[in-house]
Amino acid sequence: METILSLNNLTKRFGKLTAVDNLSFSIEKGNVYGILGPNGSGKSTTLGMVLNVVNKTSGDFKWFDGTLSTHQALKKVGAIIEHPNFYPYMTAEQNLGLVCKIKGTNTQKIHEKLEIVGLLDRKDSKFKTFSLGMKQRLAIASALLNDPEILILDEPTNGLDPQGIHQIREIIRKIATGGTTILLASHLLDEVEKVCSHVVIIRKGVKLYSGPVDEIVNSHGFFELKATDMRKLEELLEAHPKIEKITNKDGVFTAFLNDPMEAEEINSYLFEKGLSLSYLIKRKESLEEQFLQLTNQTTQN
Repeated sequence: METILSLNNLTKRFGKLTAVDNLSFSIEKGNVYGILGPNGSGKSTTLGMVLNVVNKTSGDFKWFDGTLSTHQALKKVGAIIEHPNFYPYMTAEQNLGLVCKIKGTNTQKIHEKLEIVGLLDRKDSKFKTFSLGMKQRLAIASALLNDPEILILDEPTNGLDPQGIHQIREIIRKIATGGTTILLASHLLDEVEKVCSHVVIIRKGVKLYSGPVDEIVNSHGFFELKATDMRKLEELLEAHPKIEKITNKDGVFTAFLNDPMEAEEINSYLFEKGLSLSYLIKRKESLEEQFLQLTNQTTQN
């Protein structure tokens, strides 16, 4: 698999604050990557460094095979890391024409890119008449004008209404289907789960997880259990080899699995030990639950 971008111990400090802390991960061609983290976790700073708009403190990053200078490599990159900035009294087509002049790209691509983002029928409308969602879609069209190998988006659905969010996500999926690699920063778990194939989770600039979204949500799940004798239930759960850990919240035990196990198996095991359950349900962990576990572990460590 061809590597588009690799980060090696990339670090950024602002005085005493370490915004990005020894961050390392790679982006492979043809995937949709999400950098996921709460606001202030270092997502935008990371994107700023690889796009050469923020100076790194230490570490390194490499575009493609590393033979191109960052300036040359960025000609193969499309990025939106700030709010769309177009001329309000110019039409969508005129604004994109200006972008083509600045980038040195062919204006023949304009209609094709407007079609991708669903704005071809508004090509003659002035930018000032566009909704926030339409402005964001026009920005995506402008970032696609040079047929980039990778498209970078920083919080692409921020501030949009539900319809606008849905439209942007559909556009991202469409662009990815065409073979363009995508890297987006988001604090929205739902966004990453629905749009991305891979995720890098960061908190306070530190990487907590990097890998396929499927793998982080493909845990063996967990049981929620209650019994009259909660102390005995706790002892029996702790003794079971397929249970990794248990937590107690509001009088319900949550037992996280390290191996596959169905509800019938745990029910039979407890019954044979002389314990009857008053409540038992099996659930899969969502990305949100995995994310909270990761961040809570980091808080406790």
